[in-house]
Amino acid sequence: VRKIVIDPGHGGKDPGAMAFGLKEKDIVLKISKKLAKVLKNTYRYEVVLTRTRDIFIPLEERTAIANTHKSDLFISIHLNAHSDQASGGIETYFLNLATDANAMRVAALENATSTHSIGELQDILATLMKNSKIDESSRLARFVQTNLVSGSGRNYKPRDLGVKQAPFYVLIGAEMPAILAELSFITNPEEAKLLQNDQYLDKIAEQLAAGIVAYIDHHHTAAVKL
Repeated sequence: VRKIVIDPGHGGKDPGAMAFGLKEKDIVLKISKKLAKVLKNTYRYEVVLTRTRDIFIPLEERTAIANTHKSDLFISIHLNAHSDQASGGIETYFLNLATDANAMRVAALENATSTHSIGELQDILATLMKNSKIDESSRLARFVQTNLVSGSGRNYKPRDLGVKQAPFYVLIGAEMPAILAELSFITNPEEAKLLQNDQYLDKIAEQLAAGIVAYIDHHHTAAVKL
């Protein structure tokens, strides 16, 4: 693995989830820039961001950017939202048919700007399964989720919502392992407050990077054994 594409969700006319005066598009851009910096400066990876400012990029174009750059990994950064303010925590997704109603709810939120319906996506996915990087994406998601939950800081222990699968349009077509991280709930008062804290965002970026690197190290070790 040499090149990693980071995809800050939403942007421009699409603000993503909003609560407490915060917009998902702004916070995920901040986190993505911090993550890029850590991956470049600490781990010496080449990093490409799908957007570096507040612009709208269609979901279909995001993995196309990664494919064009011949990226080795694709990481899409998002924040979660729920009508119940008590809902909180961190979860990491990879592309697959949805396994539960909540995964479907999150996919519907993130697919909102797509012209395709969830039903259409399920059909598209059924044909893609044969040659996609599902297993590697699942493994990458597990390493990232584990690191995010275990190292988010002593002052706040996020709820571990686990690794899940759902039909996210932004992940379709990726020619490399691809995941979507839902890093906190913008609708949860405690988490929304943390998302305004630069140190918390630094910690999230560091743990995201640690999870990515742990996956790469594991992948390398497994390849050497073969």
